[in-house]
Amino acid sequence: MSLAPPATRALEDLRFTNGFTRLPAPFFERHTPSGLPNPRLVATSVEAAHLIDLAPNELAREEFVRIASGNALLRGMDPLAARYGGHQFGQWAGQLGDGRAIVLGELENERGEPWEIQLKGAGMTTFSRFADGRAVLRSTIREFLASEAMDALGIPSTRALAMVASDEPVYRETVETAATLVRLAPSFVRFGSFEIFAARNEPEHVRALLAYTIERFFPELAHVTDREACFFGEVVRRTARLMAQWQAVGFMHGVMNTDNFSILGLTLDYGPYGFMDAYVPGHICNHTDHLGRYAYDRQPSVGLWNCNALANALTCVLEPSVLEALLGDYVPAFRAEYHAQMRAKLGLARTHEDDPALVADLLAEMARAKADFTRTFRMLADLRTPKVNSRDGAADLARAHREALFLSLGGTT
Repeated sequence: MSLAPPATRALEDLRFTNGFTRLPAPFFERHTPSGLPNPRLVATSVEAAHLIDLAPNELAREEFVRIASGNALLRGMDPLAARYGGHQFGQWAGQLGDGRAIVLGELENERGEPWEIQLKGAGMTTFSRFADGRAVLRSTIREFLASEAMDALGIPSTRALAMVASDEPVYRETVETAATLVRLAPSFVRFGSFEIFAARNEPEHVRALLAYTIERFFPELAHVTDREACFFGEVVRRTARLMAQWQAVGFMHGVMNTDNFSILGLTLDYGPYGFMDAYVPGHICNHTDHLGRYAYDRQPSVGLWNCNALANALTCVLEPSVLEALLGDYVPAFRAEYHAQMRAKLGLARTHEDDPALVADLLAEMARAKADFTRTFRMLADLRTPKVNSRDGAADLARAHREALFLSLGGTT
């Protein structure tokens, strides 16, 4: 794989395309951010800056801090807040939208990849309802760290370019410090972006969003006869693979509402997320999730439920029988990705039919012992066994790994 050229662009060299603004008026409202007073730069990601070809030294400029805090715009930026709806905890919540996030603009990097620059905590918009449009430093730090960590783990995610803080007070349960987060993603279109127009009985807008999304982010489908069906099938498979990757690293999203699900299969909107410590399959990381709808072991089924919700929104374009058939891809895609991830974590070089049973046995023992999820798999690196060449030898090696790990957990073989 060839390396991308070094990022060398200055802020003034960024050229914005802003494709989303070419959609009809109901999709968004143009809105200028409300800047934070006396902003100070807290953190930046050079790796994220490289995605938009921005030179690392540009992140230290005062002009960048002004942009990242909502106090300035670059030439060509066309800021907007998007409209979308969503199912929240299984119930249709109606219109939602960007209540505290504003897309500053969209550009293409030198590799032809689209990237939207979004400012979270940018102030009230039409979609804020009764909220103040601000973000707090505490949650902003958590999102910055998680999104960059997930990318480092190879899990699709929005990216964090920069974080800015201010002494402006923000009132939550207590008085907290205001902050903004500059997020990057090829697109912030969500399942709920389609749902809202289906709920409003506006099929022309569902079709318009489909056409935009396929043309911009699935160009390989542009000349396919059944491109809408192929698009939905790809969304189903991407979502299934993402759920498998979450499960494999013990990640819990916490708020898996359809307005928090990316049409591109990205991990989107880090709220009350968590990573598994002591392995408890039914762990709930969101204290407001009283019924445990988004517990760790329910995440795969919720991913499928959300795909069903998206399918319902697309019935004005595709036949229900077609959508139902494509939903059938979810479970095989999830299983294939999950077992590939778990084989890698266990150090299994070959695929055998009893691999799922091996993984299930290990997880059951981990649950019994309440073993640390990450450390348990890390301990496998300390096992030393000879190389084997035969199938029987590989099976013996797998059993040896299992027995050694079970014993380290205090179990019995």
